[in-house]
Amino acid sequence: MQATAQRPWWSFPPAAPGSPRRTECATPRGQGPDGSPLRSAGITVEPGRINEAPHAPAARWSFAPTKVAAMVATIARSARRTRKRRSRVTGCSEDSSTVPEEGGGVSSTGSDMAAGGSITPFPATRTGVYPAVEMAEPKGRVLIVDDEANARAALSEILREEGYETETAADGFKALGRLATFTPDLILTDLKMPGLDGIGLIREARTAAPSAAAVVMTAFGTIDSAVEAMKLGAENYLTKPLDPKSTLAVVERAVEKARLMHENALLRERLRERNAHGHVIAEHASMRALLDTVTQVAPSRSSVLIVGESGTGKELIAAALHNASLRAAAPFVRLNCAALAESLLESELFGHERGAFTGAVGRREGRFKQADGGTLFLDEVSEIPMATQVKLLRFLQEREFERVGGNETLKVDVRIIAATNRDLAERVRSGTFREDLYYRLNVIRLDIPPLRERRADIPLLAAFFLRRYARENGRDITGFSEDALQRLLGYAWPGNVRELEHAIERGVVLARGLRIEAENLPAPIAPQTKGGEGDPRPPIPGSTISDLERHAILETLKAVGGSTSKAARILGISPRKIQYKLHEYGRPGHLAPGADGLDD
Repeated sequence: MQATAQRPWWSFPPAAPGSPRRTECATPRGQGPDGSPLRSAGITVEPGRINEAPHAPAARWSFAPTKVAAMVATIARSARRTRKRRSRVTGCSEDSSTVPEEGGGVSSTGSDMAAGGSITPFPATRTGVYPAVEMAEPKGRVLIVDDEANARAALSEILREEGYETETAADGFKALGRLATFTPDLILTDLKMPGLDGIGLIREARTAAPSAAAVVMTAFGTIDSAVEAMKLGAENYLTKPLDPKSTLAVVERAVEKARLMHENALLRERLRERNAHGHVIAEHASMRALLDTVTQVAPSRSSVLIVGESGTGKELIAAALHNASLRAAAPFVRLNCAALAESLLESELFGHERGAFTGAVGRREGRFKQADGGTLFLDEVSEIPMATQVKLLRFLQEREFERVGGNETLKVDVRIIAATNRDLAERVRSGTFREDLYYRLNVIRLDIPPLRERRADIPLLAAFFLRRYARENGRDITGFSEDALQRLLGYAWPGNVRELEHAIERGVVLARGLRIEAENLPAPIAPQTKGGEGDPRPPIPGSTISDLERHAILETLKAVGGSTSKAARILGISPRKIQYKLHEYGRPGHLAPGADGLDD
């Protein structure tokens, strides 16, 4: 079609009167002096039409010769800007830069165009293409969605010239398809389109590209629709015909905000991951497997039961589950069920109304209400009385409860993490713990190995506690003596990590030099007498193998509270052999009450 007097918003600006760049070419339309189609800066000028570059197909116009000359002049300006950008990157002069094109191309300058559109071919390199130039990072990634092909193609070219990376789509559905391979910082979408319109696209893009900002364009004066789009998360809106300066300003602000939000999200994610296991020191394979399971189950809302001996760090694992979950920003509320009397535990969990019992002078919210949206950690859950177990079971089933002395039913969103050092299955068999509650809590079970079964973690934990307590006490202590470290590695640690922590704290306080010596450790770990009368250890040399065996068995049984099965695991022998040796030593009464068989 011939160019009309009323210029559409996406067309090139009209030629200024007397501009030398608008001089009509002496050659036939769209041809150079040699009769070949004009090629420059990724745009082909063929006789009677202009084809866009491959990234914006299907947009064709036909112009008069004067319009072709104006178009070529615009191309030349774009080429000069490209050369200037490349010269800043490579350090080459502007005159030495050319627009690279496979198989050769054209080079044009402003003086060439003023002289009548002269186009000088330049040769290709031996490989057929010019060497790759390291370009600066794009300002941002923009997805342009418009059902008018010419509009989105021209807008794409404008943004590319400003340093943005762009992709285009003809409607909302095609735009969603682009999001599978192109992650934009900004979605610049028309409001009215066939199929999926701009508002629908913004709604769907919140799932497909949650970090992308959105700006809507409208030519229909539908400000109410634009406001609705902004309520859905659109950053701004533009009215057509677009003003280039205003459009670029809006795009720049939206891209900058989207990138800042994306960077903040990444930083929060890294901080969340770091805090998730930040205080769990683990090198042993069993603990690494446990932490991998924590990471996997953390995003769910399923109940978790953590089982381990006292001092193994059950609360730290519970906190790691919370910090790695989607509830990390919500409260993490702790309650030790063994620390409260039966009459107070129910009120502590569910809260109470004024006058519910003697001393209830006002309403009080319980731990469930305090943990709404977050996580409630119930430590020593095996100690909950049967009457309270019924109410806890109801909450796990219905997610609702009533305060003590109240009739109002409350609903909260709380994830339950329970912990115990007891065998709940045995408690179920003995009738002291409800079987249905046990299954509700035991959806996911995490078993924490005792410290004696993961001795590779002892040096790491000891060094961690050394740094902590040296800093707290203002001591300059750099490490452990070889003897002290061997004592730490050889001890059975019945109190697990908690006992190790207290031993290191004592060592830091009592150390006289730059290192913790064996004499600074507690007596069970490093007895103070050496070889004299009353020394619990048999002297070496001077002891038989039988003496050493006797000492190892008796001291290990003492450390594990008389449990033959635990002692057998530590010593690497069978429980029956320990029983036999005890009778041989004439000390069957050495076993702790309730530990007279092979079962603990």
